[in-house]
Amino acid sequence: MSSLWDWNEGDRIPSERELCQRLGVGRASLREALKALEIIGMIETRLGEGTFVCRRSEFLSRPLLWAIASSLESEIDELIEARRSLEVELAGFAAERAGPADLELMKRYLQQMESSLDAPSMFLEADLGFHLAVGDSAHNRILRNALELMRNLMREWIAQALQLPDVSAEALQQHTAIFRAITSHNPSEARLAMANHLTAMGQRLVDAQRALTSPR
Repeated sequence: MSSLWDWNEGDRIPSERELCQRLGVGRASLREALKALEIIGMIETRLGEGTFVCRRSEFLSRPLLWAIASSLESEIDELIEARRSLEVELAGFAAERAGPADLELMKRYLQQMESSLDAPSMFLEADLGFHLAVGDSAHNRILRNALELMRNLMREWIAQALQLPDVSAEALQQHTAIFRAITSHNPSEARLAMANHLTAMGQRLVDAQRALTSPR
């Protein structure tokens, strides 16, 4: 990274403290700006590693993020359908193809989810990481790239659903079922477990949207 503004794909951006000093802005303003960049897919935060510049292809996820911000249940249904169409098959392929390193990574994300049940932001990152790890375990680059385009959609979906009580514990149980099916190399069970999870969390997303839009 040659200057403050010359960031390449995959670069780790400076810490909040350093950026505040170099830009001459307050931490609250900086965090708002970084959150905006993350929402539109330009940067991503990796648990325990820092914040990195995303690939250009991820910027294509912006229309999906605009869609999930809508309160129309018909549009949310389309998003649920899109994730099911992709991730159910990825789970099946993962059950067929996952190796020891793949399984270890998924297990690590499950452990992080379990240890952060009362810390929504940490749980979110572990939850998202698990889904991406399942995508990696399918060993199909085209499908994995398609999943990458949905990364920020998935992040927003999970963040909204986690606003409801007890969703973290429910999601952990469902992820555990997915992991067990993949570990057992049972494609049909893995597909079923992923389908059940996405259906349940899709309903939680609808519930969260209703809660946000209902008159107080």
